[in-house]
Formats: sequence, C-alpha cells, structure tokens
Amino acid sequence: MRNTRALAVTGAAVAALGLSAPAAVAWDTPSNITALPSVIARGGQLTITVDGCKHGGTATSNAFSPTTLSPVHGGYNEKAKGTATINRNARPGPYDITVTCNGRSLTKPQAFSVIGGVRGGIGGSSTTGATPTDVAIGGGLVAAAVVGGGVFWMRRRAERRI
Repeated sequence: MRNTRALAVTGAAVAALGLSAPAAVAWDTPSNITALPSVIARGGQLTITVDGCKHGGTATSNAFSPTTLSPVHGGYNEKAKGTATINRNARPGPYDITVTCNGRSLTKPQAFSVIGGVRGGIGGSSTTGATPTDVAIGGGLVAAAVVGGGVFWMRRRAERRI
C-alpha cells in the first residue's frame, strides 16, 4: 500500500513538472497582443500590450511608425507596453500588428481598425456646399411660401370689404 502511494505522488510530481516546462519556455516568446482601443480614428493613440516580452521590443504596422515597447514588471507574467500614434493618412479598415521581442516575432491579424473621421461643423457631410437638388428643393419651398402668403393676404383683404 505504501509503495502505491509513493508511486502515485511521484507520478503526480513528474506530471506537474512536465506540464510546467512548456509554460516556462513560453515566457520568452511574445504572445497575446492586445491593442486598445480596438477601433480608432486617424491621429489617435493606440496602446499595445504584449505578454511574454520581458525585455521589451518593437511593434510595427502599416497604420503607425515602429513603436518601442517598454517592459512592465510585476505579476507572474512579464509584459511589454507601448503607445503608437495612428498616421493621419491611414486608410480606414483593419490592420495587423507585428511584435518583435526576444529575437522572435508574432503577428496578430486585424488587431485594430481605423475609422475615417467626419467633417465637424457641417453636420458630418462630406460635400462642400449645397447640391443642385438641395437648391431646387429650397427654391420650391420659398416659391410655395410666397404664393401661400399672397393667397392668404388676398383673402384677408376680401374679408374686410364685406
């Protein structure tokens, strides 16, 4: 009975050691790239966090210049963090982020999306003034108001004569 217990405890210890070995190797490999906010406008600042990048590294994308990731120590998982500014000429759509640290690279496809800005002050419109249709509608409304005002004035005048 004692041999069975000792064998079971030894087996459990070996299994625990065997399962923790791949996790120990993963600490030197970048993983879990997080980009916040996930939807951002041109010119905005994107915070990038990478797990398993204990010495820092570099993040690159077509939407921003290469950004340095600084190590963040604390907790059980070593991280690196950096802030990237989205280019003003970035096209709207999804973008990948590639992180290089500890001599290894990791790419997260469609890590964030860039949205196009709106032209404030003109109701979000992207045209530069009234279209011919707008002018025709406005002109028709003004003409109807003039005719309606004339008819009303003529009727009021006729009522006074009675």
